[in-house]
Amino acid sequence: MAAVSGLMRRPLEQVTVREAINQGMDEELERDEKVFLLGEEVAQYDGAYKVSRGLWKKYGDKRIIDTPISEMGFAGIAVGAAMAGLRPICEFMTFNFSMQAIDQVINSAAKTYYMSGGLQPVPIVFRGPNGASAGVAAQHSQCFAAWYGHCPGLKVVSPWNSEDAKGLIKSAIRDNNPVVVLENELMYGVPFEFPSEAQSKDFLIPIGKAKIERQGTHITVVAHSRPVGHCLEAATVLSKEGIECEVINMRTIRPMDIETIEASVMKTNHLITVEGGWPQFGVGAEICARIMEGISENLVLEYSSCNKQCIPGHCIESKS
Repeated sequence: MAAVSGLMRRPLEQVTVREAINQGMDEELERDEKVFLLGEEVAQYDGAYKVSRGLWKKYGDKRIIDTPISEMGFAGIAVGAAMAGLRPICEFMTFNFSMQAIDQVINSAAKTYYMSGGLQPVPIVFRGPNGASAGVAAQHSQCFAAWYGHCPGLKVVSPWNSEDAKGLIKSAIRDNNPVVVLENELMYGVPFEFPSEAQSKDFLIPIGKAKIERQGTHITVVAHSRPVGHCLEAATVLSKEGIECEVINMRTIRPMDIETIEASVMKTNHLITVEGGWPQFGVGAEICARIMEGISENLVLEYSSCNKQCIPGHCIESKS
């Protein structure tokens, strides 16, 4: 054992998703003085989820800005700053609150580059926790991947682990388009192995490229954000039964890397999509539609989806 001990793999550093996002923002704030962060409690309180811990002390009031509880107001300020040449990171305490500012996100940020004939870019990042959390009820449990993924002019990313979180937030900040970064509250405190390349200040993950987290031959399983972990756990269980799943971490919702998914489906002939959003007009529905448009006519595909239950899902029936 002593003779080969030098060849043994050294354990990788463990970094939480929260720390990875913080590290990515810190590096970009240091790299480019045009970058600044604004949102509710992001400065003196270090962020509602401590994602911006230490940044206010390092960069001061001009670049780490606490705002009033007015999403429409501070999102509009951020969009205007982006139009003026700055690179704002606009944090929503939860993306459910982004509904208060959705006119700024869609009509001001997403459409301006097109409506200006390519003359006015809007390099802005909208980020914060997305999807269901623990005990926060229906109004605070929505997944906005399909909502914002539907809109031309936006890029939408959805990280799962710490490597995703750092690489995608840095790419989002450097992008000249408005980018929506959908984080997950329940993942902030989860530690992941952090490869040495991810620790570099030059580490970026390209927007629009998925990652195959586990190779397999029998079933293609596609997910984003927290459900990726569930899929990997399920794949381990199924492997003991002789079923090998290929698990794909989407990383980006828009533009979607349909080529990676399609190549996997061509190999497995089976597709399962897993997401935290509702099924109708969802991310899984879009994947299925794109796959059915693009695959060979000779391929027999079996498809299933796993979604959030439709709650609240009833409507009052009209009486004639």
